[in-house]
Amino acid sequence: MAEVSVIVLKSFDNQYPENDINVKTLNNLRILVVDDNADTLFLITVILEDYGAKVMTATSASEAFEVIRDFELDFLIIDIVMPQEDGYSLIGKIRTLENTQKKAIPAIALTAVDTDEARQLAFKSGFQNYLTKPFDNRELVIEIANFLVNCN
Repeated sequence: MAEVSVIVLKSFDNQYPENDINVKTLNNLRILVVDDNADTLFLITVILEDYGAKVMTATSASEAFEVIRDFELDFLIIDIVMPQEDGYSLIGKIRTLENTQKKAIPAIALTAVDTDEARQLAFKSGFQNYLTKPFDNRELVIEIANFLVNCN
């Protein structure tokens, strides 16, 4: 747990860096983070809430799919390697939903799998971006903000 608190403290050092104008777009952004690791969920939640986002979490693909069906969301961060059902399968299900808004929710794959094959499969499955763990707090925030600014 000590490692997590060190990383969390680092996120506060990076709050609203001067050259990151786009991070203000995270204010009130509704983000679902899906990961089977509780420490990772906690860390990402603290980082994103630090930038003003409203964060929901899920520890499995099935739990995430229920949240997506029941709530309006603006962005998804999904781990690839999870028990029972992986992130590729989850994003595939999301992309086939009938609800146009829900099936088009932008998503980042955030995973420890760092291969060209995994990256290509992520994009083919429906992710807009691919980041590997361990990740840089600032990079995650900037990737979300840049994607949203470029889509609007």
